[in-house]
Amino acid sequence: MSRADGPAKRVVVVGGGIIGVSTATHLQRDGASVVLVTEGEPADGASGRSLSWLNSAGARSQPYHALRMAGIDRYRTLFAADPDREWLHFDGGLSWAAAGRRAEVEDRHRHEVAHGYDSHLAEPAEAAERVPGVAPAAIGEVAVHNPGEGWVSLPHLIEHLIGELTRLGGDVVRQAGRASVVAQHGAARGVTTTRGHRFDADAVVVACGADTPAVVAEHGVHIPDRSPLSMLVLTEPARTGMRSVLNTPRVAMRPNPGGTYALDHSWYEDRIVETGDGCTIDESVVKELVAEASAVLAGGEELSAASWKLGRKPIPGDGEPVFGELAELPGCVVAFTHSGATLGLIAGELLSYEILSGARHPMLAAFRPERFRR
Repeated sequence: MSRADGPAKRVVVVGGGIIGVSTATHLQRDGASVVLVTEGEPADGASGRSLSWLNSAGARSQPYHALRMAGIDRYRTLFAADPDREWLHFDGGLSWAAAGRRAEVEDRHRHEVAHGYDSHLAEPAEAAERVPGVAPAAIGEVAVHNPGEGWVSLPHLIEHLIGELTRLGGDVVRQAGRASVVAQHGAARGVTTTRGHRFDADAVVVACGADTPAVVAEHGVHIPDRSPLSMLVLTEPARTGMRSVLNTPRVAMRPNPGGTYALDHSWYEDRIVETGDGCTIDESVVKELVAEASAVLAGGEELSAASWKLGRKPIPGDGEPVFGELAELPGCVVAFTHSGATLGLIAGELLSYEILSGARHPMLAAFRPERFRR
């Protein structure tokens, strides 16, 4: 879109994850004057420990499915511009459940077929043929293969977008500390940070992951939050040829740049300990997760952990995304979602449209923050 004549709208975006960086970049593209403010370094929060599976798998509401499919479409456009990028691929996904839960897998497949999602039910031998590198014996009674799915390394994408943002004239303020929205005469008018910064603006975007509800709570806005503790493990480089995203009963995994793999799951959430200085987990849990990943690969490849990151995974209280301007604080726009990777590009595009045009985009109608009004 192109902005109207007149001075550029000043927008401060709070958050160095994919949603914040994408929104800042789209705004700058569209003619705004943008300052991106990050508490630490870009991608050092949830985006730096996301499995970042690009999908709309399973059962979900039609508005959410439509938004996710639009999100995947934007990634395909980015992929087509340079298919040789190491950090963005569309090599499909394969999922299966534990023994005795065949009906659950079949039900998921029916939901996907019902809204036109590319979904194939496959017995173990066929599934292993569809996804080379997976051990047939590891697959449950039946699997779902989604050939149109993909993955992205969000730290690489964030670096790519920040490069564009700065080339277009946007500013990035790193290590600014925790941000607070400044309100004047009942509207958002800028941001201050705990490290002494102040940025005046015509609009503010709060997109700081699991911290988003706390930031807007300072202005009496209630957004329910059920963000759990999570961990992402990166492996050492491996020689296995498995290129798809796998979702299995004990490990979720995807390829990662440099011949490595990214691993996560939920079974160990209660073994992560949160302290005032961050989060910790016993290294035995990391080794157990890596062993689970090794067990689903063909050829006897033994993976080993190179690093792991811990923290909160952003999830709104009802599981659905939260996008849009706050009725209680005009000029303040929130972006809070579990599906940050899949929605990253489309969310930034649509929020930029709303902020600069003043119109509400119909694709965000189901996700407005006012649904939580007490």
